[in-house]
Amino acid sequence: METSEGTGTGKITIDEFSKVELRVATIKAAEPHPKADRLLILKIDLGTEERQLVAGIRGHYTPEELIGKQIVVVANLQPAILRGVESQGMLLAASDGEHVIVLSPEKAISAGARVK
Repeated sequence: METSEGTGTGKITIDEFSKVELRVATIKAAEPHPKADRLLILKIDLGTEERQLVAGIRGHYTPEELIGKQIVVVANLQPAILRGVESQGMLLAASDGEHVIVLSPEKAISAGARVK
């Protein structure tokens, strides 16, 4: 597999990318993870269902500032147990090594909207 210069990551095909289901979700609740200082437990609305995510953004966001925020999530990721709590997806965030910014739509859109 060919690697992108400077990133150390391999290139994927459009068919591989099309397997990733990106959706907009609205955060309905957020709380600190009881067993991890860097994790938050988020309850999200995906339009047709509600899910729980565990995200390593606690040092960058308070639970209060996340409630009502729309985010972009990988909706078809296999669930994982993080410090004893199930995470049913993954939110997208950008990091420059110092700051972490949760990715969100520019304008409000229906929960569950597909990101293409």
